[in-house]
Amino acid sequence: MKEPAKEAIAAWLRANRQAMKSTYAELHAIAEASWQEHRTTQYLQRELEKIGIAYDRFPAHTGLVVRWKGGAGKAVDPKRKGAVVALRADIDALWQRVDGVDRANHSCGHDAHMTMVLYALGALQAAGFQPVRELRVLFQPAEEVGEGALKLIEAGCLTDVDYLLGIHLRPAKELAYGRVSSAIYHGACAVLEGSVTGLQAHASRPNDGINAIEALADLVSAVRAVSNAFAAVPASCKVTKLRVPNESSNVIPDYGAFTIDVRAQTNEAMDALLPELERAVHSIGVDYGSPAELRLKSRMAAARPDPYLEALVGAVISDLLGDAGHAEPPVSPGGGGFSFLCPAQARAARHHGRARLRLAAGTASPRYAVQSGCLGGRGGGLGIVRCADQRRA
Repeated sequence: MKEPAKEAIAAWLRANRQAMKSTYAELHAIAEASWQEHRTTQYLQRELEKIGIAYDRFPAHTGLVVRWKGGAGKAVDPKRKGAVVALRADIDALWQRVDGVDRANHSCGHDAHMTMVLYALGALQAAGFQPVRELRVLFQPAEEVGEGALKLIEAGCLTDVDYLLGIHLRPAKELAYGRVSSAIYHGACAVLEGSVTGLQAHASRPNDGINAIEALADLVSAVRAVSNAFAAVPASCKVTKLRVPNESSNVIPDYGAFTIDVRAQTNEAMDALLPELERAVHSIGVDYGSPAELRLKSRMAAARPDPYLEALVGAVISDLLGDAGHAEPPVSPGGGGFSFLCPAQARAARHHGRARLRLAAGTASPRYAVQSGCLGGRGGGLGIVRCADQRRA
């Protein structure tokens, strides 16, 4: 497809701007937590059917994959120029308290990501785009819990992919409105879960028992100490959940569960932090003479820069917004399931581009709001066109 695609894509998106806003609002309203994205998956199915794009469902879980084949169904000449390009959008929401109510809430922008990918597909179709080999679109579930990417890999969704593209909104403190970067350098993250076991006693005789709450209090301090002592690269460890199932105020509780969130800017730093946390938790058990258990629930890899693809996508950004609109990749303490796909699929090039956006509040804030100018598919659409015609040497 020749470069006039740029004008055709832009014209179609302008004509469908109000519909795009409606799609975003509808997706926002049906937010669902990880692995529960049933209505969201059904919504995406209906939208794809409206524009005549075929998709496959996963038999055991939510999400969709589009396989837009080139060559009008004919076998592709392996000598012909072209690439298999994958475009990924996450579809789940966070579970959090919003205005006093616990519910699923799209506070990380996944509603906007789905909207942009849907409309990039529609714009490409309207512009007459036909992949030389294949355009694969992944609507990935369960990004927030770090599990969905693994399921896509298990299902073979990354097989033969040359370029893997993604989108993610950024808070204003990382990227100013009207600017786009060709990548984001996410950090690594991990979630640890564990428990402490004490000894019940009556509250009038506390020394006869081992108080799980006191053990948890010391554990919080021990985890903070690991974080404060680590100075190699930006990193943090903190307890984010505590649970003590004790219904009686006059009983010393003998059990408590906890969750630790760990962040590090590099994978190597994460490798160093996890054993330190294990030692810290074990030391609490030793101090109290009672077991303290810890297990790794999930882990996401830090981003690994890809200069080749960043340059290719950066050229698209400059073409659309000028050099002033092309920002340097932000270094973010946040983690992302997108980066999880890359170490497991060595052949796939990585690009996690930033949308032109501003969030009124940071990602994961219940007061999160997206400026409507962030929605669009020009960058994604034109990026696909450029990548589809490129093969790495």
